[in-house]
Amino acid sequence: MYRYYVNRNAQGNGDHEVHKEDCYFLPNAGNCIDLGIHMNGKSAIVKAKVFYQQSNGCYYCADECHIS
Repeated sequence: MYRYYVNRNAQGNGDHEVHKEDCYFLPNAGNCIDLGIHMNGKSAIVKAKVFYQQSNGCYYCADECHIS
């Protein structure tokens, strides 16, 4: 189980990326919303969509839920 975060800043395509706590690409704490601890990225995405409907998993750390 990992703690996940969603980036407050959207990427160029409008996606707010979801990252695991140990991801190299995790933005600094001021730019993230803590999504809590999840069994996998898919449940973290569900939580992230409460904040940002256009959420997507990080290609590097949450590839099981990366769709674009």
